[in-house]
Amino acid sequence: METNRQKKIAGVLQKDLAEVLQSAARDGMKGVIISVTKVNVTTDLSQAKVYLSVFPQLKRDIILKGVQENTASIRYEMAKRTREQLRRMPELTFYIDDSLDYIEDIDNALQGKKENPIKNPDILDKRQKR
Repeated sequence: METNRQKKIAGVLQKDLAEVLQSAARDGMKGVIISVTKVNVTTDLSQAKVYLSVFPQLKRDIILKGVQENTASIRYEMAKRTREQLRRMPELTFYIDDSLDYIEDIDNALQGKKENPIKNPDILDKRQKR
């Protein structure tokens, strides 16, 4: 269970990371929207998992790779922004949040646009089959 401190730090990181990433996207990539959907901070506050949603989806692998290659400079920028609130900036690891894809797949199956996974479970990804 997350402590209030973890939640507070995750909230600060989420807000500031969104600003940092969006300004980078504005400078370098026109028409790309990056949002920080969730931040999980470990109990010792040393690590933060950051989940990103990227629009358009076609660019998300390129964006994730770029963000991961620039993690050090992003972390430095974040440390400058949060120095009043945080003593140490957690290590940042970035992931793509694919929950919207999952929701869209369910929606399409319900609307009959895709094959129904209940009638044909073989179309499900192996990790989702139970």
